[in-house]
Amino acid sequence: MLLLSCSNLTHGYDHVPLFEDLSFELYAGQRVGLVGPNGAGKTTLLRVLSGLDSPDVGEVRRHAGARVALVRQQPDFAPGRTLFDEARTALQELVAAHDEMIRTAEELSQATDESIRKSLVQRYDRLNEMLRHHDAYNVDHRVEQVLDGLGFRQDEYDRPVDTFSGGQQSRLMLAKLLLAAPDVMLLDEPSNHLDIDATRWLEEYLAKQPEAMLIVSHDRYFLDRVVNKVFELNAAHVESFPGNYKAYWRLRQERYEQRLKAWESQQEYIAKQEEYIRRVHYGQLHKQAQSRKKALEHLELVEKPRLIQSPRMHFGEVRRAGDVVIAVDGLAKAFDRPLFSNLSFSLQRGKRLGILGPNGSGKTTLLRIMLGDEKPDTGKVERGYLVLPGYYDQHLKSLSDDKTVLRAAWPESDPDASEQAMRDLLGRFGLAGDQVYQQVGSLSGGERSRVALARLVADGANVLVLDEPTNHLDLWACEALEQALLDFDGTAIVVSHDRYFLNRVVDLLVVLDGKGGARVIHGNYDTYQQMAALQAPAESKPMAATPASAPAQEAGPPAGKVRRKRRFPFRKVGDLEADIAAQETRLREVERALASPDLYRDGDKVKDAMRDFEDCKQSLQQLYEHWEEAVELNN
Repeated sequence: MLLLSCSNLTHGYDHVPLFEDLSFELYAGQRVGLVGPNGAGKTTLLRVLSGLDSPDVGEVRRHAGARVALVRQQPDFAPGRTLFDEARTALQELVAAHDEMIRTAEELSQATDESIRKSLVQRYDRLNEMLRHHDAYNVDHRVEQVLDGLGFRQDEYDRPVDTFSGGQQSRLMLAKLLLAAPDVMLLDEPSNHLDIDATRWLEEYLAKQPEAMLIVSHDRYFLDRVVNKVFELNAAHVESFPGNYKAYWRLRQERYEQRLKAWESQQEYIAKQEEYIRRVHYGQLHKQAQSRKKALEHLELVEKPRLIQSPRMHFGEVRRAGDVVIAVDGLAKAFDRPLFSNLSFSLQRGKRLGILGPNGSGKTTLLRIMLGDEKPDTGKVERGYLVLPGYYDQHLKSLSDDKTVLRAAWPESDPDASEQAMRDLLGRFGLAGDQVYQQVGSLSGGERSRVALARLVADGANVLVLDEPTNHLDLWACEALEQALLDFDGTAIVVSHDRYFLNRVVDLLVVLDGKGGARVIHGNYDTYQQMAALQAPAESKPMAATPASAPAQEAGPPAGKVRRKRRFPFRKVGDLEADIAAQETRLREVERALASPDLYRDGDKVKDAMRDFEDCKQSLQQLYEHWEEAVELNN
């Protein structure tokens, strides 16, 4: 069902359009990721679609009485209202409808006139069906489910809302939107202020909802798990791609290459025709030349394709450190509660360590201990030979707003460095030309991040210690940073909640569970997920944490480990791989069908296609699990 459409939408500031002539539609069941470079106008577009801002030109239409809502950025709560009661206000319409149904039933029990009774029966049935459809008979349970999923504890339900932090209040605003379940959800960075457990819950929750969604997010892992379509907003225009983030990233490159070939072919054709016209213009073939000239004048030109380019990032060569960069032995730290205990691992030169855990679990404290800025309660940290660490602070406090980019990146250890050398260095991070003379305070968050990274290089760091380095970066800058770290000759230690980043970059992972426990994983985030799923009981969550009393352990295959029992019947690995390939092909076909506007003219076909999509995903997941079991046990 078509829920929202916009046509010829244009909006900008100071006569410069953020977007121009945008036209697209949103249908029930579509979960669309809206991506684009920082400053492209994504948040502004959401505000226009929600009605908070008006377009300069064009129209936004809501179809079939669709309700459209955007999470409010500035919380506005009634004084003294509790967390639970505030969340429950999102379902006020259902509560009111339930009260009306009770009044209708009372009136019906007393009515004697047949026509009045018939009218009351119809009203009662309508209200009952609406309440049943929205599961309104379990209002309190729904409120508890959403609050719990977003990380609120039950002992917080009766606390006044104004006693919560700004981040917690933002989570409450998200909870209210989820509970209200508008027909079109407009979500702007919904995973901000959420830890990984809450983000994973939100992913699963959104993927099951029937509403249409337009989601702005820099969390690529989130986009992969939630969206079934992607809009790219760039250079004032929107382009649509079917599938999730990975599919989008692949298709955008394929489309660009196809269009570039078409443009190059046309340019080659035009050059040949113009050369022919020049050669024979005054000769016997003058008429043919004129004919070709007219044909060129009427030729429909292929526009040169544009591809959003990742900023350049390159850390360059560094001094070689010892083979072991950092050795951690029996480390423990507690403040008002234990953060971690008996934590031991060693970091080899050239490796990339990730530190993962919920807010308040001790990630930054662990970094500070490793850097020597904080003392552990017990245990020790030994630093290897010629280790020169450089620290990237997630809040970028090391940069002075009143300094130019050039001076902010200038190394204190080398005041005599040449300006050209510094310009060359900044150029390796996409900061060039007159931009190096801008004041840091005038830069965007992503540009400031790149200045801070360039300064680490200028200081000669061969161990990069990065605290949430992707916070201020758009998708393209994240990709560039990941590639730069993969190419880096030195060592990296990264605190990050960005699961996509951790998957691509790290080969050693320390996981803090927020309860005093810690684990060391030889692998990336997906390795951790697979091991947690294998070790957890079937009925427990896959993010099972190490008990607070348990010492940190290095996870790896122990000697003489017991082979796990089969969950699936015996099948050859090759046969399973063939089934996986076939199912992946089927999934792509269904995704293409879901991307077709024609499909949404028939509500039954939409339901069938969405059912096929979910069935394909579940079947594929089971095949992957069967394949992993076969690889392990078929020996």
